[in-house]
Amino acid sequence: MLITVSKNSIEGFASLQAALDSIPPEHTSEVTIRIKPGIYEEKITVGPEAPPILLLGEDPQSTVLTWSDNAHTLGADGEPLGTFRSGTLNVFAEHFTAENLTIRNASGPGTGQAVAAFIDAGQAVFRRVRLLGDQDTLYTGQGKQYYDNCYIEGDVDYIFGAATALFDRCHLHNKRSRGYITAASTPEGADFGYVFLDCRITGGEGVSEVYLGRPWRPHAHVAFIRTSMDGSVIGEGWHNWGQPEREATSRYEEFGSSGPGAHPEARVAWSRQLNPQEASEYRVLTVLDGWHPEGY
Repeated sequence: MLITVSKNSIEGFASLQAALDSIPPEHTSEVTIRIKPGIYEEKITVGPEAPPILLLGEDPQSTVLTWSDNAHTLGADGEPLGTFRSGTLNVFAEHFTAENLTIRNASGPGTGQAVAAFIDAGQAVFRRVRLLGDQDTLYTGQGKQYYDNCYIEGDVDYIFGAATALFDRCHLHNKRSRGYITAASTPEGADFGYVFLDCRITGGEGVSEVYLGRPWRPHAHVAFIRTSMDGSVIGEGWHNWGQPEREATSRYEEFGSSGPGAHPEARVAWSRQLNPQEASEYRVLTVLDGWHPEGY
């Protein structure tokens, strides 16, 4: 099934949510929703009953999904939404893919938690997607997630959650000094949490002392493999979130970091520098437990 969404409503649906809602409940095969260039101001939910969905934009610069809820925004019930209801794009489907578009939470800096993409799917793929926000830009809830050539920006805990997520050749951009890139809540016993392969980290002008991560839950796992880091990354690299007992259970790892922010000798003693053999185990099929995202 192919559905078109366009600002010119004669080409299809004017709203992405309307397009999603038009899919018959009995439809189970893949649906491609082609999104024509434009700025689509709406809050979007892909429900758990949805068939495999592909959101296909023309390019990330011209195809933008945006909304501006934050944790303090009042919902229909008159209560604050909280972090987990603040997302612009909310995905609960078992299989989901997005390509060539931007997902933005436009709430702005200093407004608190404001999620751009809330991804609580079984298997999710993002290719050439820009994820724009400030605090809590990307929530990775569960399942296996693959991010290929994506741009992700934020200031505090802007990649957070429990999923196994592999970031392949992605660009992470720090917007504020003394912030944190990751806040993993990897479940105890999980082999992998967040794995960054051949990525790069940059910071805005004057941004400094940004941590690679802090453990949202005790067994957080994050690995940066062959990542280029600019001077915005702080020497010690990792923070214990004021809970020193988590130093014994978190797994924070690096291999082959390069650039001004790569200081293996300055990293906290409870993080690890992997050896080449250990680093060789960090491959797409291994991390994603045999799932090949090219199949979606």
